[in-house]
Amino acid sequence: MSLTQPLAAAPAHLQLAAEGASQHRTLIVTLFTVFVLITLGVTVWAGRRTKDATDFYAGGRQFTGFQNGLAISGDYMSAASFLGIAGAISLSGYDGFLYSIGFLVAWLVALMLVAEPLRNSGRYTMGDVLAYRMRQRPVRTAAGISTIIVSIFYLLAQMVGAGALVALLLGITGETGKNLIVVFVGIVMILYVTIGGMKGTTWVQMIKACLLIGGTLIVTVLVFHKFNYNLSSLLGAAAENSGKGKAFLEPGLKFGLTTTSKIDFISLGLALILGTAGLPHILIRFYTVPTAQAARKSVNWAIGIIGAFYLMTIALGFGAAALLSQKTITGSDAAGNTAAPLLAQEIGGGADSTGGAILLAMISAVAFATILAVVAGLTLASSSSFAHDLYANVIRKGQATEKEEVGAARISSVIIGAVAIGLGIFAGGLNVAGLVALAFAVAASANLPTLLYSLFWKRFTTRGALWSIYGGLGSSVLLVLFSPVVTGTPTSMFPSADIAYFPLSNPGLISIPLGFLLGWIGSLTSRDEDASGKKFAELEVRSMTGFGAH
Repeated sequence: MSLTQPLAAAPAHLQLAAEGASQHRTLIVTLFTVFVLITLGVTVWAGRRTKDATDFYAGGRQFTGFQNGLAISGDYMSAASFLGIAGAISLSGYDGFLYSIGFLVAWLVALMLVAEPLRNSGRYTMGDVLAYRMRQRPVRTAAGISTIIVSIFYLLAQMVGAGALVALLLGITGETGKNLIVVFVGIVMILYVTIGGMKGTTWVQMIKACLLIGGTLIVTVLVFHKFNYNLSSLLGAAAENSGKGKAFLEPGLKFGLTTTSKIDFISLGLALILGTAGLPHILIRFYTVPTAQAARKSVNWAIGIIGAFYLMTIALGFGAAALLSQKTITGSDAAGNTAAPLLAQEIGGGADSTGGAILLAMISAVAFATILAVVAGLTLASSSSFAHDLYANVIRKGQATEKEEVGAARISSVIIGAVAIGLGIFAGGLNVAGLVALAFAVAASANLPTLLYSLFWKRFTTRGALWSIYGGLGSSVLLVLFSPVVTGTPTSMFPSADIAYFPLSNPGLISIPLGFLLGWIGSLTSRDEDASGKKFAELEVRSMTGFGAH
């Protein structure tokens, strides 16, 4: 199972839980409806306070470090990690917990290398940083294309997951019903962005983060209460009930089987750790605070909140292993993605109990809230990049007014939402696990090298930026197309075909170094556009001190 398989596996992984909740759908519908109405109300409230481009793109830069840290947490903790890590731990024990470590460690890269310099150097998008000392039009075009492609892949997986999640919990089996749910999610997503902009989206993400932490905390406390708040008892019961004994609590159960699996884990971990610092919907969050110090505080808060969440996945994963049989966990999905909802149902009293149904409905509503918040952030990131980088600076050559730019952003969010709805309906029956993994790999292969080179290497040129972005983008997409993610295995997107010539599920081990290498070669083989070093010196002072920052 890949880090991102949980969301893609949604059509199966809630089947058992849905059957247990069949008599309590009114409660589930009520929770979904309450969340949507509250967040839409907040969005309308925020939209009335959105007056100009800074408000739409960056929330007026009025959020505190804590508020932005909470919103970053809401943006980052997707349904894939929420549902998937519990499944990985419940089946693979120690090796499954490595996922949690990878997700958390990724933020150290963002904290140390990206957060503060990016806030100081840019205005609204990643393209602002790259274009500061290079040729604007080609660099902004490349940055915009990369941002939109990463966001669309991420969006598609979330849309399919949302449709499957709601359809199963409400007992909808027909394709038309599932498609209508995807359309509904897309419409809500578009409303969040077009009405509320960054202000509305940020508040939605903050609400979602509180719900996710609260829901996870309730299940965690109940699990530990079951074992008298003794971690050793919980781990011992998990090891015994798993049927694997001590091996369940030691390395090697999942990633030590073959040399290829070990290399694949390194590749996936590399993409995750480096990709986070290049994800567009995460990068734009650093522009919503007034200063670089606040950006750093945001990341510190995010690390604390995200770290607490991933520590609680110990209770979710090992709790599922201790209280549920392996057969039950894998009964509806071989990858074990039933773990979190089934654990909530079990710890609440079982499938036929009101308590179990309430906890299941709560966890399901949290997962739905998670999806809505993430898709809103992704849509805002891609529409902002289109309007600011492509429309205002490439198509209109910097002559667009703020009103025209924000209008273009709203229109593009509708178009991107429509594309996501269409692709979500088309891909409804596919395993889209590779799409989110690809988003991480592309972000790490194309976005991160150009950002780091631009901020820290004086000799970096426009050709280097273009080679790095297009080379990282092209190589990661190409390698995934010829990987087991797309063909060659029962869990592939097209299992009947077999063109899996590349053995790894994630291309990060190849495409990330290639992105850095192409940026270096492209720069050394082209004329230094800033031979005097003036522009780099200005950017360096600005990125480190905030002098002249917007």
